[in-house]
Amino acid sequence: MSDESRAGAAADLLWTAWTSGERIGALPDDVRPRDDAEGFATQLAIGGHAGRTYGWKIAATTTAGQAHIGVTGPLPGPLFERFRHDPGDVLPSDDMHMRVVEAEFAYLVGADVAPDAAPDEIVAAVDGLHLAVEVPDSRFARYETAGGPQLLADCACAGRFVLGPQVSGWAEHDLSTWGTEVWINGERAATGSGGNVLGDPRNALVWVAEDLRRYGRGLRAGELVTTGTTTAPVPVGPGDEVRAAFGELGEVSFCFAG
Repeated sequence: MSDESRAGAAADLLWTAWTSGERIGALPDDVRPRDDAEGFATQLAIGGHAGRTYGWKIAATTTAGQAHIGVTGPLPGPLFERFRHDPGDVLPSDDMHMRVVEAEFAYLVGADVAPDAAPDEIVAAVDGLHLAVEVPDSRFARYETAGGPQLLADCACAGRFVLGPQVSGWAEHDLSTWGTEVWINGERAATGSGGNVLGDPRNALVWVAEDLRRYGRGLRAGELVTTGTTTAPVPVGPGDEVRAAFGELGEVSFCFAG
């Protein structure tokens, strides 16, 4: 079986699990990605099922998150348009497996990033900042033991995403020390800061731009990069009301169907 056929077959299985709600133990040996490159090829093949993307997410930007899923660094994954939501929406709850939410800072890229761009040039390509909440998920029954290549194939635990308001004057703020909170049903469930994201959300932006080069990809104008959770992932369930608070920058609120 060719590498392309392997990636396509693995993508078919993962997409079936994604849409059916069933979870799989592991991909079969004959299509299981053997390294990161094969895992990334599979997530690209999933795009043939899921449709248009509008940017990238980053999983495991904290050392605790990396330890939890058994990887040594972050993982990039696509953001699919069909799973994007607005503040105030009621999100489905019957298909959740991981059952957590994450408060995140998301950068809007204003210009294509050159393959050889330096870190300061990558940051300079940003044209805006949004507040956001990711609702990650996995098609693996035990995602914490799936390993890096399979998690890449699984789109780095991509799930639903709530894109909040754009922040005016965002460049004036030091997000590395900016506090965040997650509230569930009116009670504060977690606190954190932008410093939990590789020390600074800008570092996560630079990381994904540089990591995508390994796969012959790059950041493009109009794409969104959500930089990873600023708090420990917060457990949620059906009927829960979620509010991610970012101080004077604003908030993102929504709820899950009961």
